[in-house]
Amino acid sequence: MTRRCVTASLLIGLALCFAGCGDSPSRNVSAAAPPPSAPPKSPPAATDDSFVASAPLIVEHQVDVTAQRDGVVASISAQPGTRVSQGQLLGMLDDRQLSADLEAARAKTRSTEADLKNWQAEANVLQADLDRAQKMWDAKIISQEQLDHVRFQAESDKWNVQRTQQMLVNSEQIQRSLELEVEKTHIVAPFAGIVARRYVREGQQVAKGDRLFWVTAEAPLRVLFTLPEKYLGHVKKGAQFSLTTPDLPDGRYTVKVVEVSPVVDSSSATIEVLAELVGKPGDLRPGMSSNILIPNSR
Repeated sequence: MTRRCVTASLLIGLALCFAGCGDSPSRNVSAAAPPPSAPPKSPPAATDDSFVASAPLIVEHQVDVTAQRDGVVASISAQPGTRVSQGQLLGMLDDRQLSADLEAARAKTRSTEADLKNWQAEANVLQADLDRAQKMWDAKIISQEQLDHVRFQAESDKWNVQRTQQMLVNSEQIQRSLELEVEKTHIVAPFAGIVARRYVREGQQVAKGDRLFWVTAEAPLRVLFTLPEKYLGHVKKGAQFSLTTPDLPDGRYTVKVVEVSPVVDSSSATIEVLAELVGKPGDLRPGMSSNILIPNSR
């Protein structure tokens, strides 16, 4: 019994020793482990030192040129990227029928003008006859009936002159109307700029109001943006601000305020500001996004 007790005691002692040795490395590793890293810092909070407004660059003149009458596109004179001046021809609609009608109206006008001159000449002759008949009547050479006959002829001719004058006015207005219709077949640039898009091709049938070309000016470049209502009264006409665009990260530009809305938009509590680029636009183009740095309103 004694040996068994001794043996059991030895076994228990050995087990305790091994257990102690196993715990020791665990404690050492735990002690050598580095402290947990600190959580990442949050981005700096926005301050009241400035405000950045974002808006696209725009131009005052930018429009879709539309068809002013029905017709077939006869020719295209400008392609996207073409720089045009005001009134420059962009394309034409088929105007053959209108041109024929216009020539007929011009001929009618010329004919009516000739009729008017003829009636005016005849009126002058009858007026001379009336003056002579009046003198003859004063000299008792002709009767009252003869004098009245000449007088009525002269008066009738005056009414013929007035009627022909009105016919001439009507003919001239018909001619002018057809000239305007012919002008509508000439598709022209409404202002100097660049053709940004072309919507039609030769031979295409178009209706009144259909888009034909998109023409845009290239300058002056402007930006229309909104600011919090606290800037009302602080941002004034003529103020200058810095402008940048992500499309040209190395560029720095200046804009000048040309218009400030006098009222606050109640739905967004903002005011609207229109500014214009100062100096040459360089590589800036309409439609580019931009950021405008507004200093603190205080």
